[in-house]
Formats: sequence, C-alpha cells, structure tokens
Amino acid sequence: MSRLNESGKTRHLVLHDYGMGGLWWWVWAGSAEEIVESCAEVEVVTDPDAVQHVDTWDLKEVHLDDPEPNPLSSFRARRDAQRGRPGFGALAGRDRVHLRRPEVEEGQVYLVELGPDGRRLRQVELGADGGAVGTTPEDWPFNPPTDLYDPEYAAWEIGRDEFEDAWRRARREPAV
Repeated sequence: MSRLNESGKTRHLVLHDYGMGGLWWWVWAGSAEEIVESCAEVEVVTDPDAVQHVDTWDLKEVHLDDPEPNPLSSFRARRDAQRGRPGFGALAGRDRVHLRRPEVEEGQVYLVELGPDGRRLRQVELGADGGAVGTTPEDWPFNPPTDLYDPEYAAWEIGRDEFEDAWRRARREPAV
C-alpha cells in the first residue's frame, strides 16, 4: 500500500473528512504519526481496500514539508496554534474516550464515546426534560472523526462510569 521514496519518506493516503464529503491527498512523510501530529483534522487511511480503490483516483501528491502555501497549510496552521495549549494530544492514542459536549440548545447535552480514530461509537442525548436517548453509528448518516489531538476536547472529558450510567438509562430509538 505505502511506497517508499529515495528520501526515506512513505506515501500515505490522507483524508480530511468533513461529514458530507472529504478532501483526499497522497502525503509523503516519515510516518503516519508525523502527519496527524503536524496537521489538524486529518486522518491517515490504512484500510487496504480503501487505499487500493483510491489509488485509481488522480489525487494530488504533497510532501509534508513542502513550502507554504500547499494543500496542507491551513491544517498545519491549526495544529501549530493548538500545540502549546493545555490538553494538546491528551486524548490521542486511547482505545476509548468519553466526552460531554457543551450544550447545543438550552438544557440539551450530548455524551459521546469515541474510538481510537475519533469516530463516535455511541452517543447519549440528554434532553432538557431529563430524558435520554442512546444512538449508535447505524443511526447517523455521517460520522466524521473528532481530532483527538485538539486541546479543546480534553476539557470535555468525562469518566467512563458517567457515560455508562447515562447509556444504561437511555432509551434506544430505532435507526431511521
């Protein structure tokens, strides 16, 4: 899947998934980790079937260290702005992460369980009326990843027990 060039860099398939679509590139870098540590809101796609399928597309090839501006410039700038803040990278590399997202509407809160790739595995919507609804990936048409390096999300972290208690109380609604 990956190709090595003369400078020791490997070509990686990189995606910025924004929910209703995505931006794709081949990125030459020393490692997949170097890419996600250098660029906010991107993921390195490692599924062999996806890589093989996308290999037929005419994607732009970018070197992670290309001079500015390049297609990764805004993602690098976002990551650079995050790097010195408390909580940077605190959630990355974990098997499960549990977050309490700030209120969407008054009294409405979402508790989410994220996998190691930052995608939601389960979610509990806590309503202003005290009710709780639990949902899973089958219920969502889109499931873009949460950037687990982003320090903003570290402040939202809750314990697994708090999430599990809410999940047990939540009613399940059938997927539409």
